[in-house]
Amino acid sequence: MRSTSTSVALRQARQHLLESGQCPSGLVDERLARSWQRSMDSGLRPTGRLGSPDNLEQQALRQLRGHHQELLAHSRPVMEYLFEQVRDSQSVVVLASPCGTLVDTCGDAYFLGKAERVALTSGASWHEKQRGTNAIGTALAEMAPVEVHGAEHFLERNGFLTCAAAPILSATGQLLGILDISSEHSRGNPHTLGLVSTAAHMIENRLLVSASQRHIRLHLHPHPEGIGTVAEGIALVSEDGWVVGGNRSALALLRLSIAQLGCVSLDQILHPGLEDLLSRHQRRPDAPLSLRRHDGSQLFGQLVPDKRTVRPLAPAAPSSAPPDALARLDTGDARWRMAAAKTRRILDKPIPLLLQGESGVGKEWFARGAHQSGPRRDGPFIAINCAAMPEALIESELFGYAPGTFTGGRREGRLGLLREAQGGTLFLDEIGDMPAALQTRLLRVLQERQVVPLGSGHPVAVDFALICASNRKLREEAEQGRFRADLYYRINGLAVELPPLRERTDFDALSARMLEDIEPSRALRLAPSLMAMLEQYPWPGNLRQCASVLRTTCAMLEPHEEVLEWHHLPDDFQDELRRADRFCAPKEAPHPPQNLDELSQSAIQQALESCRGNVSHAARTLGISRQTLYRKLATRRERLAHPPG
Repeated sequence: MRSTSTSVALRQARQHLLESGQCPSGLVDERLARSWQRSMDSGLRPTGRLGSPDNLEQQALRQLRGHHQELLAHSRPVMEYLFEQVRDSQSVVVLASPCGTLVDTCGDAYFLGKAERVALTSGASWHEKQRGTNAIGTALAEMAPVEVHGAEHFLERNGFLTCAAAPILSATGQLLGILDISSEHSRGNPHTLGLVSTAAHMIENRLLVSASQRHIRLHLHPHPEGIGTVAEGIALVSEDGWVVGGNRSALALLRLSIAQLGCVSLDQILHPGLEDLLSRHQRRPDAPLSLRRHDGSQLFGQLVPDKRTVRPLAPAAPSSAPPDALARLDTGDARWRMAAAKTRRILDKPIPLLLQGESGVGKEWFARGAHQSGPRRDGPFIAINCAAMPEALIESELFGYAPGTFTGGRREGRLGLLREAQGGTLFLDEIGDMPAALQTRLLRVLQERQVVPLGSGHPVAVDFALICASNRKLREEAEQGRFRADLYYRINGLAVELPPLRERTDFDALSARMLEDIEPSRALRLAPSLMAMLEQYPWPGNLRQCASVLRTTCAMLEPHEEVLEWHHLPDDFQDELRRADRFCAPKEAPHPPQNLDELSQSAIQQALESCRGNVSHAARTLGISRQTLYRKLATRRERLAHPPG
């Protein structure tokens, strides 16, 4: 404790304590008064002499040191560094166990001799009950850094000392030990308490990092340059997102108490949530992450995931999900995830993949993810949009041509996209728009695994994985004669349907991913009210339209803004939202729930808004499972997409 007590006030307070048994208030520091009172109540007297030596025998001391081996191992390097800073002040650096027994010392040989005369040596107890007021025992009693100068010591025989001590705490607030610097009173330094407190923080951080196995570490600081310094906060987060530990700096930055550890999820405190942070870490592991507390104040963080812990990128993904390119695209929709799981099963087999779904649902992104997740990932990925390529050129582009085939053509001829896909993946987008004549030629290539370039009679062997995509119902097209049935059955090894955006249950995570891709250096997020409206919008253009709207909306932000609001939306898109019967301007009050179903939907909406669109947190708030909430959201979207009557 930093005391301003004068020698006169100390004498008066001590005299009053001895005469009345009570330490008067106002004369000395409150902590000092409490400590003197505890010392008096323990039966000690300032002039009293200690009884028989209470130092531990060597065997008992070895056992105590063995019990605190990890504390000793991480403290010793810091103690040696600390002693170097105070070497010229005739000091000793002391480490005490949680019960106040000294377990290690490091110091000046001359002063160590003096210290031993008052039992300031390994094996001695400096608990207040044995030694009265002293920095070690009082820091132990107060659980806070304290400084005790000269006559502030309860026992007069220790009055030649000036001591500063700070507790060493675990990630859950448990007392692990006390670090102390003691020197002669005449050589005291006003910076000693700050020095020993900083050293205690260094030991705490070393112990916390050592004990962080099976947990995710989040290093925090108000400035990105502060990460990695002794002033950083270090929080421990469990696999399922709960804050289970942290140093004192982390608890202060997160505004948590020790009692709240294990009871509060990271998503309740910071934005973006843990899943987004893990995703960002995988893309840029060394980059500081921009974070926002829910009051809008900014922090910076860096994640250190435990290598032995399998962390899926998407919410609710099973722990066995492979961390491949498809997993990195997965933001939590069950139907999308099922399509990816089926696709993985054929990637190492000669089975063509057919992707179906509306325009803009991300078929090419899915195809690229499938290619990068399979054994041909090191080969080329050749994408061809059959609807965008002029019919007059598509044949030569696909099949290539021999030298001299065309006037004005390339002298050396052209391989063609089918041959350029050799060893990799050929992606034929919108294959339903391929001209009928080329469908016949493509069928022959797929049957014979050979290509005959235009102007050449020599077939060339080809080897590629085939992925096709169409926004048309190809089965119906084949049944009605608009698409070759035999080609349909050739390309339809495995058909998967990608859901439209209006039917997906992961809009919150998906939109967060898009915002990160658009502005990777900023922690942007949608306002809860805007998130609720966009989740219900039918998105006829699907992901392509959504990405375009968000990109334009981000461009409307001021440099200091990080929350996308209604007024940032493009004017034409605002008009679209207003024209839709089931949307209203954000200030229009909703009608009160009329029945239990509406009450349930209202509760879900309020939970999502209060949780900033985080489905996992909203489910916990509502007291239901995440899967149940997903089902209720899917039911709501189905009703909105197909209203009664």
